Amino acid sequence: MEGNSVRIERKDYETQRKKAARSALAFALLALMLVALVFASANIGSLRVGVGQMFRGLFLEYDADVYTIFDLRFPRIAISLLAGAAFSVAGVLFQAVLKNPLADPGIIGISGGAGCFSILLLCVAPGMYAFSPLFACLGGVVAFALVYALSWKGGLSPLRIILVGIAIDAFFTGLVNAVDDISGSSSSVASIVEGNITQMSWDDAKTLAPYVIIGLISASIVSGRCNLLALEDKTARGLGMNVYRQRLIISFIAVILASISTAVVGSISFLGLIVPHLGRLLVGSEHGKLIPFSMMLGAFIFLGADTIGRSIAYPYEISASVIMCIVGGPFFVFMLRRSNSYGK
Repeated sequence: MEGNSVRIERKDYETQRKKAARSALAFALLALMLVALVFASANIGSLRVGVGQMFRGLFLEYDADVYTIFDLRFPRIAISLLAGAAFSVAGVLFQAVLKNPLADPGIIGISGGAGCFSILLLCVAPGMYAFSPLFACLGGVVAFALVYALSWKGGLSPLRIILVGIAIDAFFTGLVNAVDDISGSSSSVASIVEGNITQMSWDDAKTLAPYVIIGLISASIVSGRCNLLALEDKTARGLGMNVYRQRLIISFIAVILASISTAVVGSISFLGLIVPHLGRLLVGSEHGKLIPFSMMLGAFIFLGADTIGRSIAYPYEISASVIMCIVGGPFFVFMLRRSNSYGK
């Protein structure tokens, strides 16, 4: 018996060691791929520089070509990285709170509510543009509250959350289209929901960065609580956790991340669905690893979508939101068909 126990412990240790090694390898490869993608994205266009010239121009000495790239392309790259990380981590948090692997800020209406409130502010009081992130957060909170309240029927059904979320998103999208038609403008107003980041500057990056950084740090802090939420509510309460309060706190962090990003880059669907699923396959479901990995993977995928969109039909551009819909739509159907539990 003692020998069997030792063998079982040794087997468990080897399994854990292999998982840790695989996670470390996934983090390292993704970091290298992300650095390579940043350089490739910065070099797509009529002006190109080498790796050495880029490094010298950024960190050692002034270079006119590198300065031009830094001023024109790097704001867009920075915004893509921040927004990609924010949407992805928001997806991880929503899936933990709702216990629904199909939860995504775009699918369940959070992005729709945030974009709608931002547009209403710009139409009613254009001079208050600096407050649009706050109004976007308010819109995200309202949308999430509606989804949660309308989905509750003696409990939360994953499928009911998705259906109500789609309806809420359609409602806010209809309001946006109505406001757009009434205003007779399809430029800055429409770009909020179209995910168009073509003309983004360092000012936009500075607007997005503080909120996203604070949100990502907060998400990392609550990663342990996300693990507890994966348990049955009775079990979590038995461990001394106030389940309802923690759900509200984590939901608020997720709403902030999704809403602020929507206010700057527009509504991006499916990113918060794809990234957590891939993250669980590569590093597991432990949120202490899943959240930082999702930050990196979301940044990589969104920057990749934006880079493909502006290069595949050059000199024309396809917005990153369109690329994500093309990829994410079939992925959503695959996820829906993958488990029979979604409809229960």
